Amino acid sequence: MTDVMTLNRSEKAAAAPGRPLLELHDISMQFKNLAGHVVHAVRNASLTMARGESIALVGESGSGKSTLGRIALGLLKPTSGSVLFEGRNMGELGSAGFRAHRTQMQPIFQDPTASLNPRRTVAELLAQALWKYEGDVAKRSVELLNNVGLRPGAAYLPRLSHELSGGQRQRLTVARAIAMNPSLIIADEPLSGADVSIRGQILNLFLDIRESHNVAFLMITHDISVARAFADRVAVMQRGEIVETGPANEVLTNPTHEYTKRLLAAVPPI
Repeated sequence: MTDVMTLNRSEKAAAAPGRPLLELHDISMQFKNLAGHVVHAVRNASLTMARGESIALVGESGSGKSTLGRIALGLLKPTSGSVLFEGRNMGELGSAGFRAHRTQMQPIFQDPTASLNPRRTVAELLAQALWKYEGDVAKRSVELLNNVGLRPGAAYLPRLSHELSGGQRQRLTVARAIAMNPSLIIADEPLSGADVSIRGQILNLFLDIRESHNVAFLMITHDISVARAFADRVAVMQRGEIVETGPANEVLTNPTHEYTKRLLAAVPPI
């Protein structure tokens, strides 16, 4: 099986001219813990993404990566700052406008089991994702399953999610994410817990989808090998702040921030 370290990736971002696809401006997020103390999960974080670009958001657990990803998706409202998607301020959209815009920005979560209703069949799970599709939903569902390597797709439609293997469930979540041809996928640790062969397969699937659909990826990961194999650019988070950004080759071979240097030093040699 292909190891994630040996996967090919584009050395340049597939950036389209014009306005960025996603803009995060001075995002801050505060929570109160059980003791009533304010916790700064994200501090003045700014990031932009072009169409078709892939960015790896890296850092250790608790650095604020997932919180920033959920803010970008509109699942959390930041304490301050703004999220612009395709030039529109997501915080100023009404519920109807946000729901219509939301089809172009899709998540893939870490645990596919938790994100799939065990009482629904594959056909029902895909039909939920295809709620705005105007064509033949069953035909489109089979096409999606075939595209993510669940072949023959028709054989999977009547199955329940718990009848699938871990790798198959993750492929199903990918099929749901691309169902409405989104412009952006935000993947939060989608390879965590998978063995090496499954990691390579899923990462290759992401690369194929990016090339065939020209979809941008924000890959949230603590795994430097994933960032090296997949990303055009890397953004490094420490204690809620983005401390370094740049082309993946530059950041991962010649980092300038001490925290990035420590992250790379902690990666075991292969």
